Amino acid sequence: MQASGAPAGSVAGLIDHTLLKPEATQAEIETLCREARDYGFATVCLNPTWVPLAARLLRGSPVGVCTVVGFPLGATTADVKQYETRRVIFDGATEVDMVINIGALRSGDVRTVKLDIDAVTDVCRAAGVVSKVIIETALLTDEEKVTACTLAKAAGATFVKTSTGFARSGATPADVALMRRVVGDEMGVKAAGGVRDLSGAQAMVQAGATRLGASAGVKIVQESKGAPVAASAGGGY
Repeated sequence: MQASGAPAGSVAGLIDHTLLKPEATQAEIETLCREARDYGFATVCLNPTWVPLAARLLRGSPVGVCTVVGFPLGATTADVKQYETRRVIFDGATEVDMVINIGALRSGDVRTVKLDIDAVTDVCRAAGVVSKVIIETALLTDEEKVTACTLAKAAGATFVKTSTGFARSGATPADVALMRRVVGDEMGVKAAGGVRDLSGAQAMVQAGATRLGASAGVKIVQESKGAPVAASAGGGY
């Protein structure tokens, strides 16, 4: 399942319009949703507390509501992530981006990571909701990235995703290409963290990304149309 808020081929339809800053206000979230409608973004991506508001503001539009689970550290337990997932779906989320247990992966505890991912993807699959597994590439070796992507694919996740945007760095074309090689054509790859302009977005897509997490979505779309770049509500990626 892959939500899209714009016609095929439109850069806007690849973007999760993102505002994950802890200090985001209701007015900023309302602006984010309005921009998502106006520009035709795939989703708005925001913290769980704002899901009911976004679901109400976007009702009847093709724009999805994406939220985050176990965010940004991934260090909560699998049962807590599962509850978070059930709750945000109840509140109106159509896509869920979960952060894996990074410490367990780096410790070689593959079983814990598998159970962690399954706890979220099982709920999403039962509800018909898109699931994205954030592996936080900046903190992993290439071998660990391969393991994380393999586990996400085995769990039936819809996407693997590079980053939270809160680590020391975000997406790189090299990481996107590696992830694409591991998951093949059956899954989406979301590049997030540091996608700030059209050239950066194009580099990620060329490397294999099928979704972009960006707070600079308005700027990217304006650049793609050759229009003057205006300020936007997005932030946190």
